[in-house]
Amino acid sequence: MKRNILLTIAALAGMTILFSSCAKLPEAEMAAAKASVEAAKAAEADRYIPQEYRALQDSLNTAMTEVETQKSKFVLFRSYKKVTVKLNNIVAQGNTVKENAGIRKEEVKNQAQQTLAEATTTVAAVKELILKAPKGKEGKEALEAIQSDLALVEASLAEVSTLINNGDYLTALDKVKASNEKANSLKTELEEAIARKSMKK
Repeated sequence: MKRNILLTIAALAGMTILFSSCAKLPEAEMAAAKASVEAAKAAEADRYIPQEYRALQDSLNTAMTEVETQKSKFVLFRSYKKVTVKLNNIVAQGNTVKENAGIRKEEVKNQAQQTLAEATTTVAAVKELILKAPKGKEGKEALEAIQSDLALVEASLAEVSTLINNGDYLTALDKVKASNEKANSLKTELEEAIARKSMKK
């Protein structure tokens, strides 16, 4: 009788230890997963690769919800095995997202610098065309408007240079694209005016 009781107690103790080990809150894994997501955000993944970052954030939210679900269960029925695997996967996923953000950021930087160079060249061409443009009454008014627009483009390009130097490549790219488009528009306008002048001759 005593032996049966001792065996039962031993079995219960063994089960308690087994379930306790399964039910241990994965605090280190949770901290690592959160840190991985924060590192990805610090690398501006939310700006440069927003879809990948959202997927990472969603994975973390799902895992944390699962942790809370297990915590709400009776201790003997808790198990963090699956969610621990998910948390470890989030760490790996976060590292990939961080790396991809860096790659995309460098691509955007190169695009911004290249477009800035193109716009600067176009501005120089516009200034040369202004010297060849018609100087009549109507031509004078048109030239004044073009010069005013060109001044705005140059001011915008100066802002783009500052943005690039400050590392805000995404904003720089958006701004320089618009400036380059405007500079090309002014160039086309002048070329057409000069062509019309030549035809009249």
